[in-house]
Amino acid sequence: MPLFAHNVVTERDSDEGHAVGGRVSTLALGAIGVVFGDIGTSPLYAMKEMFIGHHPLPVDILHVFGVLSLIFWSFLIIVTFKYVTIVMRADNKGEGGSLALLALITRKIPGERGWLLTMLAVLATALFFGDAIITPSISVLSAVEGLVVVEASMQPLVLPISIAILVGLFMVQSRGTAGLSRYFGPIVLFYFLVLAVLGIVHIAPDPSILMALSPHHAVAFFVRDPILAFLSLGAVVLAVTGAEALFADMGHFGRRPIALAWLFVVFPALIINYLGQCAMLLRDPSTVENPFFLMAPESLRLPLVVLATLATIIASQALITGAFSVVQQAVQLGLMPRVRIAHTSESALGQIYVPSVNWGLLALVILVVLTFQRSENLLAAYGLAVIGTMFITTCLITVLMIRVWNWPVWRVALVAGLFFIVDGAYLAANIIKVPQGGWFPLLVAVVAFTLLTTWARGRHLMIARMREGSMPMKIFIDSAASSAARVPGTAVFMTSASDGVPPALLHNLKHNKVLHERIILLTVKIADVPYVEEDTNARVEPLGEGFHRLIVRYGFMQEPDVPSALAKVTVCGPPINMVDTSFFLSRQTLLASERPGMAIWREKLFAWMMQNAESPMQFFRLPTNRVVELGSQVEI
Repeated sequence: MPLFAHNVVTERDSDEGHAVGGRVSTLALGAIGVVFGDIGTSPLYAMKEMFIGHHPLPVDILHVFGVLSLIFWSFLIIVTFKYVTIVMRADNKGEGGSLALLALITRKIPGERGWLLTMLAVLATALFFGDAIITPSISVLSAVEGLVVVEASMQPLVLPISIAILVGLFMVQSRGTAGLSRYFGPIVLFYFLVLAVLGIVHIAPDPSILMALSPHHAVAFFVRDPILAFLSLGAVVLAVTGAEALFADMGHFGRRPIALAWLFVVFPALIINYLGQCAMLLRDPSTVENPFFLMAPESLRLPLVVLATLATIIASQALITGAFSVVQQAVQLGLMPRVRIAHTSESALGQIYVPSVNWGLLALVILVVLTFQRSENLLAAYGLAVIGTMFITTCLITVLMIRVWNWPVWRVALVAGLFFIVDGAYLAANIIKVPQGGWFPLLVAVVAFTLLTTWARGRHLMIARMREGSMPMKIFIDSAASSAARVPGTAVFMTSASDGVPPALLHNLKHNKVLHERIILLTVKIADVPYVEEDTNARVEPLGEGFHRLIVRYGFMQEPDVPSALAKVTVCGPPINMVDTSFFLSRQTLLASERPGMAIWREKLFAWMMQNAESPMQFFRLPTNRVVELGSQVEI
């Protein structure tokens, strides 16, 4: 990954996919609105969970100073050192996230070990979907619950208002958020400014709270109260939820703007606010019922509720957009069936909308809100998915240090050892929360992992079975080209295999008894990089007798556009005109069998997923009036 050591970083142009200059300050402001919404809303509930949550701590100097020290050093070790300094160097052509990191590593580690790493990245993706359900639920609930601090009689309205906000948020996704997103950065920046001001107001009367930043207070906490100190890690981790977004959203803003936004805005504002909350708690322990909102004077609490609600909506929006992006990457990398992806902006490539994911998330988010009802009930479920993803990132980045960066063993042991100790401690503390609600993200992750791996394995088996019975292309051309009647025009046969005769071609010849004058066997391949330049993404191989094999490569962040790719082909005869071009697709009917490969129930699940996958016509942007689908049966 480029280290962005200059005053100008590169940002991917939304129209052309090329790098264009972007001012660091502008990108940093955008990053504040998109990247840091999740971690920025953690002060709403983190401190409350520590002192009145599932394992409440006494409000005294030992425990208050202890958790403050843990939060501060977690910010330094997990966010600043791990993500900003190390992980964000591991980009894949500018893109971040578990799947991009996996693609970067598997170039160096093929075979069985590469397969194991793939399973880790798939598990991280599955855990992300659990986080994508819980984060909007807990963020909006915790903000709206501030109304109860303003007026206790508004408690019955918390659930209806929260659900109304969430329904509205998901309903506007189909219209896109490009117009509103320009306000996200300024709103969240103002929110962080308010966090800092509230913190300073409560630190000023007794600045001795700053002593809590010393690491010896965390050590003293574990020495004098080891059990509660360990259990408190399950709540302390709430302060760093959202750290993974720094890496996942790196492709949109670049490493330097995200790092600057964290170091000079987000980190100071968060730690000042936590210091202020703890200073207030030590002076008045009764404020533990909702320390964030009670920091504000009574006359300003309602405006603070409104501001916090806006911040949580923006944080939820960023996560929803992230879910759409993860699904798009998973589809391109062959981990999910094709789904309908709509563009909500003509100028912004990243503005996409996935209807099935949107409505599925909404249904599950409402189910979670109605099931748990209060943010404190959800806090037990929150954190496990996040720290699970962080732990997997540590595993992947360790492999990267060894195999790609070629670090010496002593350096890997020091850096990775620190990450494993910290992440492992947080993971162990969160596993204890499974019976209290942590089971929910695990259940979501298990379901998502099963679907992702079943699809990936099923596709592999299906392609292998189809290759078993395929005829070599040379034999087919020699036998069929001279005997079959030829008709004018171009026939494009879509095929996943880059060798052999496509089933659709055999079926067409069998039923129609003719061949077109020009036949193109088209294979679309997704590379392990986010973007492939247009002038290098197509390769044509003449096969003789009017037959050509065309392989078009796209990056996993690009959308295949077959008509556009064909229009650029100039080495297989006259220009390809869509008016006299027909596209032939083979739609497989899968039959579960007793052959080795997958369990019968997984084969049936894969067949169901195939049946409900989005048609290749939309996925490859084929003209629907020029497409012919031919069926075939495949045993897996």
